[in-house]
Amino acid sequence: MDYQAIIDKYYPEDDELKQLLLKHSRQVANRCLLICDRHPELHIDREFVEEAAMLHDIGIRWCNAPNIHCHGTEPYIRHGQIGGELLRREGWERHARVSERHTGTGLPGFEPEDLEEKLVCYADKFYSKSRPNRELTVAKAAQSLEKFGHEGVEKFLGWAKLFE
Repeated sequence: MDYQAIIDKYYPEDDELKQLLLKHSRQVANRCLLICDRHPELHIDREFVEEAAMLHDIGIRWCNAPNIHCHGTEPYIRHGQIGGELLRREGWERHARVSERHTGTGLPGFEPEDLEEKLVCYADKFYSKSRPNRELTVAKAAQSLEKFGHEGVEKFLGWAKLFE
């Protein structure tokens, strides 16, 4: 099964939510691929990163975030963990790890570990599903993380040095 088949399985309707998910995921994937191409010395698994970026938000449907067409019952902070559960069920363990580790710069116990996990997490910070036509700068993305604590900002800026 390819990543598009998984998306279609969990988002069978071609509605506003699916279109938003696809747009955001493609933005993140494209940034990841650009970084892969710019930094061959990092030996990032390009194919995996594209798949993982396209699937990182697969769990949003079950969350309560009406401003982005999500009308579920779970708190939005759980979307990565929900996505991880779905992807594990599909046998996509490595992709599940990216989904559950991409929120912020990682949640306690669910922090990005390998380079691919860090890259998807990093690229995700430049795009918001609530403002899908906007791309943040490194400075603005870092500023948006400040509300979660300075440690996450420092982690993000370290990734910026590595990836930019």
